[in-house]
Amino acid sequence: MFAVTATQTDPDDPLKGLTLGEHPEPAVPDGWTTVTVRAASLNHHDLWTLRGVGISQDRLPIVLGCDAAGVDEDGEEVVVHAVIGTPVNGDETLDPARSLLSEKYDGTFAEKVAVPRRNLVPKPAALSFEEAACLPTAWLTAYRMLFDKAGLEPGSTILVQGAGGGVATALIALGRAAGYRVWATSRSEHKRERALGLGADQVFETNARLPERVDAVMETVGEATWKHSLNSLRPGGRIVTCGATSGMVAATQLVQVYFLQKSIIGSTMGTREQLARLAVFLEQTGVRPVIDRVLPLTEAEEGFAAVHRGDVFGKVVFTL
Repeated sequence: MFAVTATQTDPDDPLKGLTLGEHPEPAVPDGWTTVTVRAASLNHHDLWTLRGVGISQDRLPIVLGCDAAGVDEDGEEVVVHAVIGTPVNGDETLDPARSLLSEKYDGTFAEKVAVPRRNLVPKPAALSFEEAACLPTAWLTAYRMLFDKAGLEPGSTILVQGAGGGVATALIALGRAAGYRVWATSRSEHKRERALGLGADQVFETNARLPERVDAVMETVGEATWKHSLNSLRPGGRIVTCGATSGMVAATQLVQVYFLQKSIIGSTMGTREQLARLAVFLEQTGVRPVIDRVLPLTEAEEGFAAVHRGDVFGKVVFTL
């Protein structure tokens, strides 16, 4: 079958190991099934894999891709939950041995992907395959950050750092639909304008002083915005962090955390049940994922290069 794989890793030139071509069809262990992929979306995770982060060299070559929507063996339209793990108190993201598709097992950038049967979620008819393919990583991560980890009531003010990425655009759209006051930052004037169109109430340059402190900060950027995030948070507020695209190590003024009782909450992906509720939320509200571009999988290099440059607003989706 045709697939997009990582054949080598390079921290400085991640696209060097991106390979398109024939790959064996997936093996199907007991309790697993296959999905014929109709659409799959690109994440920063795929670039991290090509840099060698979160992947052991003995797993190469491996099919890239965490997210997919397609048709199962019974002909049903489904969305694939990307977390492979055993639920701990109902939450598979707490399994110490968990992985995402494309870490231990071949991912979704292929004609077919093998997954555990429990990882399939019905695709609402109202969502296209391209839209549904955006949900399992970026949109599920945003859903959990907002509605599980942040602990906010509607009407609260949230700051979304780094408007433009898949998680950030999802946070803006979901937050607006849920009745939060959404502020967003970006270095790019164009992306700030796009964020306003998506539903942000106000936008600011990265690290700009805000009119007032916010109830929660949604962090995906990391080192470049961390100090600003702490300074922008009201006493007793929360930073919810799910990633660090600008750098993993950031100085923290601990006095701001303990004296002002600010909380730093980590959030990773979400459960299968949260993915199912996210799909219903989109169906009920009419909110749809922001898609930067749709490309055939045979032109995957273009999508990877755009994400590598930071030249996207929303998701890059591949179709088959």
